[in-house]
Amino acid sequence: QVQLVESGGGLVQPGGSLRLSCVASGSSISNYAMGWYRQAPGQQREYVASIGSSSTHYANSVKGRFTISRDNTKSTVYLQMNSLKPEDTAVYYCKGWSGPLDIWGQGTQVTVSS
Repeated sequence: QVQLVESGGGLVQPGGSLRLSCVASGSSISNYAMGWYRQAPGQQREYVASIGSSSTHYANSVKGRFTISRDNTKSTVYLQMNSLKPEDTAVYYCKGWSGPLDIWGQGTQVTVSS
């Protein structure tokens, strides 16, 4: 069973950058589609970005600012976040899915504030 652990969150000023990492343990992620979601206080969890074997997809709100990538040799998925805005403040969750399997990490807090 794959377990996912996110890291890289923190406090950053508007316009700044952060890189989130999601490390998988217990099994290879090469057969998993991987993605990032986020949840702001009082709001529903929302889709941010996803990556298959090579294709990537993004929510309109982050397109052009965020980049998702993966390194299967390191069992790691990344989310490079540039030009951060206060509205990007949320807990960011990593998700992996393959067939009926659906796995979530515990989340990492990102706060964008001056």
